[in-house]
Amino acid sequence: MMKKAPMLLLSVGMSLSLPAAADGSLARFDGGIGSQPLRSGPAVNVVQGVNPGGIPWVIERLRADVKTDGRISVDGRGLLLAGGNNVARTGGQSVHARLFCGGVPHNTGTVPLEANGDFRIEDVLAPLPPSPCTDATLLIVNGVAPGGSWFAAGIPKE
Repeated sequence: MMKKAPMLLLSVGMSLSLPAAADGSLARFDGGIGSQPLRSGPAVNVVQGVNPGGIPWVIERLRADVKTDGRISVDGRGLLLAGGNNVARTGGQSVHARLFCGGVPHNTGTVPLEANGDFRIEDVLAPLPPSPCTDATLLIVNGVAPGGSWFAAGIPKE
């Protein structure tokens, strides 16, 4: 019995620590900025090789939480065009989240924008991001991955 007790404790301890590690936060973002496709140089507003949308975009609120197991939850509010003939509308766009870790992209599936610019993404990033995620950058990109232009960027939460 004495020889089995340490192994039992080790086994219980390992099983308890695995879910905690899987639920650990990899990156968080609270707040967002819309893209402003100003052109005063060849690479202005290009982020991690992704071009901005052709017309300015605004976002009212953006929150995202990325877990170490690749799960991502994104809540976006009011992602709307800030210019052109469709100003204050979505332009019929769909978006996906793209997380960069050390410059390497990790994408979600695509969801349509609601008429008011709201969207919700609950997905698993592909490929799975590394842990730790160095220089985490979150973009909200139109269309289907790996293509698209960025419409909004998440503000990292320390």
